[in-house]
Amino acid sequence: MSDAVATFELNGRSVSIGGSQAQRLSDVLRDQLGLTGTKVGCNAGDCGACTVLVDGAQRCACLMPLGQAVGRRVTTVEHLREGDDLSPLQAAFQRHGAAQCGICTPGMLMAAKSLLDTVPAPDEQQVLDAIGGVLCRCTGYRKIVEAILDVGPTESAAGAGTARSGPAVGAPLSRVDGEDQVDGSAEYGADAIPTDALWLRVIRSPYASARFELGDMAAFLARHPGLLKVLTAADVPFNGYGIYPDLKDQPVLADGIVRMRGDGIVALVGARETVEAVREDDVPIVWEPLEPVLSMEQAIASGAPTINAARPGNVLVEGQVLSGDPTRAFSVAAAVAEGSFETAYVEHAYIEPEAGWARRISNRLEIHATTQTPYMDRDELANIMGLAPDQIRVVPTACGGGFGGKLDLSVQPLIAVAAWLLGRPVACVFTRPESMTFSTKRHPASLQTRFACDENGMLSAVEVSADVNTGPYASWGPTVAGRVPVHAMGPYFVPDVATRGRAILTNGPSCGAFRGFGVPQAAIAHETLMDDLAGQLDIDRLEFRYRNALRPGQRMATGQVIKASAGMAPCLDALRPHWQSALVATHAANQSSGVVRRGVGIGCMWYGIGNTGMSNPSTMRLVLMPDGCLTFENGAVDIGQGSTTILAQIVADAAGIPVGAIEQVVGDTDLTADAGKTSASRQTFVSGRAAQLAGEAFRGDVLRLANAGPEAVITLDGAHIRVNDAGAVHTIDLARLPVDDEGAVIRSTGSFDPPTVPLDANGQGTPYATYAFAAQIATVDVDVSLGTVKVRHVVAAHDVGRAINPMLVEGQIHGGIAQGLGLALMEEYLPGRTDNLHDYLIPTAGDMPSIDVILIEEEEPLGPFGAKGVGEPGLVPTAPAILGAVRHATGVRLTQVPALPHRVRAALREQEKRHV
Repeated sequence: MSDAVATFELNGRSVSIGGSQAQRLSDVLRDQLGLTGTKVGCNAGDCGACTVLVDGAQRCACLMPLGQAVGRRVTTVEHLREGDDLSPLQAAFQRHGAAQCGICTPGMLMAAKSLLDTVPAPDEQQVLDAIGGVLCRCTGYRKIVEAILDVGPTESAAGAGTARSGPAVGAPLSRVDGEDQVDGSAEYGADAIPTDALWLRVIRSPYASARFELGDMAAFLARHPGLLKVLTAADVPFNGYGIYPDLKDQPVLADGIVRMRGDGIVALVGARETVEAVREDDVPIVWEPLEPVLSMEQAIASGAPTINAARPGNVLVEGQVLSGDPTRAFSVAAAVAEGSFETAYVEHAYIEPEAGWARRISNRLEIHATTQTPYMDRDELANIMGLAPDQIRVVPTACGGGFGGKLDLSVQPLIAVAAWLLGRPVACVFTRPESMTFSTKRHPASLQTRFACDENGMLSAVEVSADVNTGPYASWGPTVAGRVPVHAMGPYFVPDVATRGRAILTNGPSCGAFRGFGVPQAAIAHETLMDDLAGQLDIDRLEFRYRNALRPGQRMATGQVIKASAGMAPCLDALRPHWQSALVATHAANQSSGVVRRGVGIGCMWYGIGNTGMSNPSTMRLVLMPDGCLTFENGAVDIGQGSTTILAQIVADAAGIPVGAIEQVVGDTDLTADAGKTSASRQTFVSGRAAQLAGEAFRGDVLRLANAGPEAVITLDGAHIRVNDAGAVHTIDLARLPVDDEGAVIRSTGSFDPPTVPLDANGQGTPYATYAFAAQIATVDVDVSLGTVKVRHVVAAHDVGRAINPMLVEGQIHGGIAQGLGLALMEEYLPGRTDNLHDYLIPTAGDMPSIDVILIEEEEPLGPFGAKGVGEPGLVPTAPAILGAVRHATGVRLTQVPALPHRVRAALREQEKRHV
């Protein structure tokens, strides 16, 4: 389409845009008109994040050429606000916690608006149909559906917001950062790139294993005058990075050899139009492909090529837990169950691809990027660049989903090197295929497992041998290999244990952290064998688990004794009536002889909060200035789990002030202390405790200034603090107080590092200070003619210690169930075949079951107001419960996930053969 001027109505005003009529409407909205509320997650019409309304109907702006907008009416999320207030739809999203990471929220809102404009009072199926084209990876969709069904006049934009009176802890407060998410103003990695930024694009290896040589780059640059620089390995001061201090094994750019498909070879830097127009086959690279080592069996076979010279035999790391005498216990057991289990690569599929920009300011670098771990990024970048840590500033952007995948570096080292060398801002935004090719995956696992019990159904012994495919680089492989042996017996008391885990190096995709660090893979195995043993002894499946549930005072296989907050048995007790009614309903549904069979299954889990047997500290600060501005310096990055809100609730109640009185600075390494990474379900427990201590310290400082007692009430009143001590009011004039070096009158700090003991060679120690527990029931329908599985209902009971914000906790559990459903039934990343959100399937709104959540509050003495964590536990028991339900419906014991229809059908055919 030739260049012309396109005129159309945008958010109620006429606009005219010159240039190619073939430009994507999404690019025009974002890059030329500054309306970055329209998000780009795939540029292929698969995710729906870029949904806008065109003449009132929803359209994917990434698929619509500018020329098709001529003369039409285009509406974006920025038009929803009603003056200074949120619209009723936006307020409903806030009220129900329908936004978590927020990256899909603008698209969801526009899809919902298209429905509500024509059907003001829709039913649930109409809502599901309307939002079916917009993917969400965080929420599990239920809160979104609830919000759309509850649109109506509201008393305030914030709904149950921060201005309420009374304690904040335990209240379902709306997200304090939620307005930015629902009005489209939240700035993600690709949203606030400076207009003068250069563009960076990585040329990546198409081979899983190969040698290569670079050709004449000077001649290549001469052919492309818009290019300013081609970065190679030689430009990187220290060309290696990784999570562990002794495992800096992943190159920023490969140097003569590639170890996985997607390894970066060179980075093109220059004008965006030029960089994006370069054909990959025009870059002078001479390849010598090598035979890749893709399976774990190949990798550990005699004579296999060595992936990493420092790890002969291709075993990255091993972990184990040994306790008692399992050999003897198996020899005298009344029942033994065993099995081999296989899980696949699973893609994080966050809707926001990796993105960010960097600039050099004198002798410092400033990095703005999507990340889960700003301080780890800072320290890693300092090592790569050969700079001191204080020469690096990391400013996290809003994070459009992470789930562990944004713990590893992505764009950061590339834009850092380029900005340092060129002295210009440099930006990089991964395409969706690039993100899915390069980013880490959930480790495929192979588990051989045996469980034994006595005649009363009490577990006596467990043996587990687990290998996980970690790809060519360490990433979080050591963490996974260490967590699996600790958790492999499940949340049960077992006296005799031998569990082992190995991370195996291959040329497959790099694997890292993904919501559970190997525990979801282990849970599939241990819950299947729990069903096996219950069946052998004719004991109800829930009752069998209840008998064996870990309880306070019992010794774990690591030698640790749980002293408090072990809510496995209470979770199962809470599920009993739901379990019995589901069994009765399932039996009734199966009285007909149709091809659809119903089943009900149960899955249990436990999860150690935080790092395994390692220091895991967090520091939080409250800072009061003479003008009365109180700032919570919060280094914990919120990736959708709600920590910005939950930590504010904790610090506010600890200080005795309203949440709304606190400003926040989040994540900026220049302005906050290190709160540790957002992973391992640790922020509520670890940073929450630090926030509580900071709030208590602030309260103590104020009460001392007023010479008031511990029950006094504190009121912030501009440049004054009023303290009501049993009717006597003391006024503190902040202007009269001395200030510190940074101008603050009060600076209160809280730090917390959970008490743990490193595991010894036999896995003995205290790996975690506390554990989350959960049990879930799943009801499914299986079409035995097609092998398809539909999850109808899930009941989830979770021991969270204390629900700081029940609405956000429930939303986390919903989102975990959605990802657990995907793990069980549909998600399998196949390198080179599923590098997009069209071929790689994640659950849509229509795939989700109804969900009932039961919160069990077995308070943790170490936690803030008794709280633990819930980010990962929501996912872990879902797949086991679904697989157990499929087995109940059909008799088929599935040992490979995902349970795709062809696998279910094959298992059914095999079962039919055995019964002939």
